[in-house]
Amino acid sequence: MTTGSTAEPRPAIDTALARRLVDAQFPQWAELPLKLLDPAGSDHVIHRLGDDLSVRLPRHAGAIGQAAKETEWLPRLAPHLPLAVPVPVRVGEPGFGYPWPWAVSRWLDGEVATVGALGDSPGAAVQLAEFLVALQSFPPADLRVGNARVDLMGEPLADRDRDTRAAIAEVGGTFDAAAMTELWDAALSAPGWDRPPVWFHGDFHTGNLLTRDGRLSAVIDFGGLGIGDPACDLIIAFTLMSARSRAAFRTALGVDDATWTRGRGWALATGLNAYTCYAAVNPRVAAQTTRQITEALNG
Repeated sequence: MTTGSTAEPRPAIDTALARRLVDAQFPQWAELPLKLLDPAGSDHVIHRLGDDLSVRLPRHAGAIGQAAKETEWLPRLAPHLPLAVPVPVRVGEPGFGYPWPWAVSRWLDGEVATVGALGDSPGAAVQLAEFLVALQSFPPADLRVGNARVDLMGEPLADRDRDTRAAIAEVGGTFDAAAMTELWDAALSAPGWDRPPVWFHGDFHTGNLLTRDGRLSAVIDFGGLGIGDPACDLIIAFTLMSARSRAAFRTALGVDDATWTRGRGWALATGLNAYTCYAAVNPRVAAQTTRQITEALNG
């Protein structure tokens, strides 16, 4: 789960602004109704445009590269993936005081995946493992180590050390501080990824999965897409899955002990980040991240 800095300025984004941007830059869609999607993610304000399109405006500077990244890579990746992914249509320009690029994509029907619906489903867990296997199998082309573009280089887990330890200290009365510290130390000291770099989604959690008729149908929000160590994508095992389905997921993905430990570290760090930022003001996020932190500690 990604979050922007709470200290950075954020533009005011409402439906009137989205309407002006669409009408001015894409007049062919000026007659289509525009409806705010709520709740939206922490990175974008999202509107549905007509029946077939979505409009995504970044909330903060950390999300402004997503439109260009998805436009470049998703059309190449999509034919190789077993679940639907967003289909980019246009990239909009800044305007009317809004400072950043924004995106229009094809609308993907579906409901956000929930623990209640899919958490104890080994079949869904295996589907997610198969998606990651397919993503990791797509050739990185000229993006091998030493030639990777900055926008596709993943953040090292160690870069989260200071913030994670500060969060552990902050929430030590709510969660087991000793257990969190032990897991975090283990994740940082685990052997690193020693194989060729592979593609990862980068924000692979429950909120970025869609379902139709009770089955997984799509993966969205590829702003964190990159190449390198895929341990960050193991977050899904702790945001969605029960112990039973998690075991099926790990077996289908073929994850070694070191990668699994780093994945638990990613789940802990991102869960703590979201919990400390939003739990006091958003009960939904509080419940989700409490479960994520607890499941990461359980392994």
